[in-house]
Amino acid sequence: MSGPSIAVLDYGIGNLRSAEKALQRVGGDARLVTEAADVRAADAVVLPGVGAFGACMNALKSSGLADAVRDAVESGRPFLGICVGMQMLFLASDEDPDAIGLGVIQGRVRWIPAGVKRPQMQWNRVDVRLADDPMFAGSEWTDEPWVYFVHSLHGVPDDPDVVAATCEYGGTLNAAFRKGNVFATQFHPEKSGSSGLALLANFVTVARGR
Repeated sequence: MSGPSIAVLDYGIGNLRSAEKALQRVGGDARLVTEAADVRAADAVVLPGVGAFGACMNALKSSGLADAVRDAVESGRPFLGICVGMQMLFLASDEDPDAIGLGVIQGRVRWIPAGVKRPQMQWNRVDVRLADDPMFAGSEWTDEPWVYFVHSLHGVPDDPDVVAATCEYGGTLNAAFRKGNVFATQFHPEKSGSSGLALLANFVTVARGR
């Protein structure tokens, strides 16, 4: 492929190929990687994740890629966290109180409020808070697009200014975040139809331009 090289971190948990294939579909030279050297060589990095916070953190640390994530973030390269991959960027989670996250975003992952079914496993509209973010470029993101969620928790940052988008489900939930070169989504862009593919295409564009 001629697109920017994108390392999709393969730390032995979840179905990671859907993210890899979606990025390839929109022009990225996306590859599943298991070695820190391959992460360092990439133009951009993606951390997917499904399942429980603690299990994913244990798997990431056991794979030897936790430090590679921190190095990638500190390098300034475009970085995308997806679902539990987004949650692991926080310092801690109510789901696994003893597990320690990566601490890229200061704050905690908290349960969706009581009164609605958990998990939220459905399409839902998102309200973009940072309309000028390059990840939201294009007509697909101009009018509360539909995206696909599977989650029982959401990130609550110490700094509310890092919230890039929200959704309504038993109250206002945080659905996406921006901190420097890091963008992260609670929803699954690779499963979110044209809106999700547009967001991934924007990520490829950002990676190409670095």
